[in-house]
Amino acid sequence: MLSPAATHAVPGVRIRTRAAWTVLIGLAGLGSVIVLLIAAFLAAEAAPLIQQVGMGTFLLDTEWWPRDGSYGMGTMVLASLLLTVGAVLFAAPVGWALAVQHTFFLGARGRLLVGKLVEGSASIPTVVFGLWGVGSIVPMVGQWRPPGASLLAGMLVVAVMILPTVTLMMMEAFQATSHSMLQAAESLGVSRTHAVVHLVTPAARSGLLAALILGAARAIGETMVVLMVCGNIPQVPSSVTDPVRTLTANIALEMPYAMGAHRSALFVAGLLILLLVGVLVLLRDALPLMARRRP
Repeated sequence: MLSPAATHAVPGVRIRTRAAWTVLIGLAGLGSVIVLLIAAFLAAEAAPLIQQVGMGTFLLDTEWWPRDGSYGMGTMVLASLLLTVGAVLFAAPVGWALAVQHTFFLGARGRLLVGKLVEGSASIPTVVFGLWGVGSIVPMVGQWRPPGASLLAGMLVVAVMILPTVTLMMMEAFQATSHSMLQAAESLGVSRTHAVVHLVTPAARSGLLAALILGAARAIGETMVVLMVCGNIPQVPSSVTDPVRTLTANIALEMPYAMGAHRSALFVAGLLILLLVGVLVLLRDALPLMARRRP
């Protein structure tokens, strides 16, 4: 039986718990409202120009000359997508290898060290990655094929930037996977490496894909790094060593002096970025449902 003190304490605990949940729900609702207000603001600023020239012009036209009334963002949309895909492809195998080593092969001290290093690198400001890219990656690419500031340089630097996020999410995916599968495989004489590659990794695929999608969402919205290392030329690249300009870099470069229709066009670019990130978030949320339906 509960003591009198405990009996009096239980209602107080319940009240505090309800208050905490109320605050959390309120903050979550406030965050959702803020996101919706941002989307509404972008749409309101972009709507007049969208109605004037049509959305297809922004997506399919490759000529960006705002002073002449040409608002084609096809080159920048393509550059943003190529940069994101390339960064994810570079980061995925490294993040997977780090997560596997951390979860299944390292001892307690090794896991602590790697975990702290990955968590610490996730907090590095993006401008630091940009400075490293300008000082190291751009000259390295330039020695192979000038000028160096290019799509490839952006892919490499953004891949390093999103690597901590991808690795941490993959660690969580592996930790959520049942270790009984690994133990059963080892009891049958299957090596740990074979079990991790052929059993555990497929079992954790929805979590691993979610990690890559989250990394892609961060990569597609990156501004400072691509502004510093990609060359900022709005063109369709013929190779990965060509300079490009992404949607985010275009906004950062031209918003300080843009006016009228030019300014509205930059809000269209912001709306496109928000829509792309929204699609990635919805895809990430749909992965668990798809995994449950798969036989």
